[in-house]
Amino acid sequence: MIVDAHHHLWDLSVRDQDWITGPGLAPLRRDFTLGDLRPEARAAGVGRTVLVQTVTVPEETPEFLALADRHELIGGVVGWTDLTRPDIAGELARLRALPGGRHLKGVRHQVQAEPDPEWLLRPDVRRGLTAVADAGLVYDLVVRPHQLPACVRAAAEHPGLTFVLDHLGKPPVASGATEPWAGAVRALAALPNTVCKLSGLVTEADPASWTVGDLRPYADVVLDAFGPHRLMFGSDWPVCTLAASYGEVVAVAAGLTAGLSEPERAAVFRTTATRVYDL
Repeated sequence: MIVDAHHHLWDLSVRDQDWITGPGLAPLRRDFTLGDLRPEARAAGVGRTVLVQTVTVPEETPEFLALADRHELIGGVVGWTDLTRPDIAGELARLRALPGGRHLKGVRHQVQAEPDPEWLLRPDVRRGLTAVADAGLVYDLVVRPHQLPACVRAAAEHPGLTFVLDHLGKPPVASGATEPWAGAVRALAALPNTVCKLSGLVTEADPASWTVGDLRPYADVVLDAFGPHRLMFGSDWPVCTLAASYGEVVAVAAGLTAGLSEPERAAVFRTTATRVYDL
């Protein structure tokens, strides 16, 4: 069984996804539901998933928790709450007491959209990260390469909190450059409380002409830096559909990890996510 450690769902009749703008993202401007995902996951051998937040509104996380409570496919939720709120510890406790609250495994904020490259180092954010650690949750990092140095400092300052790097930190695949991204990723991986998702690569490449060869240098960096036991597969569905189908993304990840031993491949595709997200 494969665990997909990173996907999204949304219903535009419930809430707009205001980040879906411009012609490049136009194919995403429709509903993507669990009913759409389930046959794709089944065909690819995926038996458990982690549902990840998409918008920074407080209503989304309770909805995701309730959905996970009703559907076995969703093993965990990485939700959103305002890390800077004074009562963050109480809010995390409230979320965990809701229907499906046991499925809350982590918290994420759209740090990639923050203009301050050191947003994670603000005192109020640091206090919030401490509360996430105290609650026994993990923290997902959705950042761009220039924000990785702040991630390194935040992870070093919170050794009791597991930081999960989404989408390899969004390397510049389309340009073919690896530095300074690779150096920053290696610095993050040097900290034992960090994990990385093998996800999001196809949409950082040229969506119309990417090849597995374009993606391999970036996958090789994280495989070497984190090792397979701190690396986990994620589809980033439905965002991935801008460049590849669900099945293609699974096949690409299999190709990028073909040189690993069977236990190492099991880590990337199942056991790392199961351990980190307590599935």
